[in-house]
Amino acid sequence: MTDTTTAPAPAFVDLQVHSTASDGALTPAAVVQAAADAQLYAIALTDHDTVDGLDEATEAGKRLGVRIVPGVELSTHFDDDELHLLGLHLQSRDAMRDALADLRQQRIARAEKIVATLNAHSIPITLDAVLKEAGGGAVGRPHIARVMLAGGYVREFREAFDKWIGWGRPAYMAKDKWDVADAIALVHKAGGIAVWAHPGESATPTRIQRLADAGLDAVEVLHPSHPPYLVQRLFDHTEKAGLLPSGGSDWHGTQEGPRKLGGQLVPKVWLDWQDAKVSARAAALA
Repeated sequence: MTDTTTAPAPAFVDLQVHSTASDGALTPAAVVQAAADAQLYAIALTDHDTVDGLDEATEAGKRLGVRIVPGVELSTHFDDDELHLLGLHLQSRDAMRDALADLRQQRIARAEKIVATLNAHSIPITLDAVLKEAGGGAVGRPHIARVMLAGGYVREFREAFDKWIGWGRPAYMAKDKWDVADAIALVHKAGGIAVWAHPGESATPTRIQRLADAGLDAVEVLHPSHPPYLVQRLFDHTEKAGLLPSGGSDWHGTQEGPRKLGGQLVPKVWLDWQDAKVSARAAALA
């Protein structure tokens, strides 16, 4: 007799997505709806320098059957290079929110400088238009790019970065430096785990170990910018350093480009390993 039973479909997660709480195109609830449509088991909402979208996402997740991992993405510095750090599994949103208040003001000040530089180059956008585009969320360069596109000053979104506001371009402004060790400590204070986001080729064994010594918990191994050879290399380096793997699409709600929600096929077991890390740390502090 033939066995007609089928094994359950493998469960996948996406541990880096963004919403309109920072520079994403969709509201937190709409992001969760997209995750449900993609049949994802869980997503981490990791908006830039804010946790303001988490309540809405969590409520939508309960309604739609998608687990929401509370997260944030922080811009830090390490060895004079910018390093993006994810805080995942945050237990205290208030602790993170209070610490990020000053960073949000720094983002506005940075946007004001970028707008002034663009004005000096005969691109007459206004800070008010950028803040309106941000809709009360953490202000970022994508908001400026959208205002430039709406005004007809660039032909497409990416051109704003490539020609004007990307690194090395006339209106690029670096963020104020924040040491990665301080950011890791903040994530731990909020009860979360610290993840090196999309490290690319810069994640050498030496740098990973140094960050592990500073308290890093995991490395984002799977990311759209990582080709297969690099994924394997990062996984090996991460395992050797005693850290956990993580992965995400870095989806901002758009349909263009390589960043597709759930496109990295991050296995649920990676989330299980992170859960165990969070539980073990909490038990040790109890």
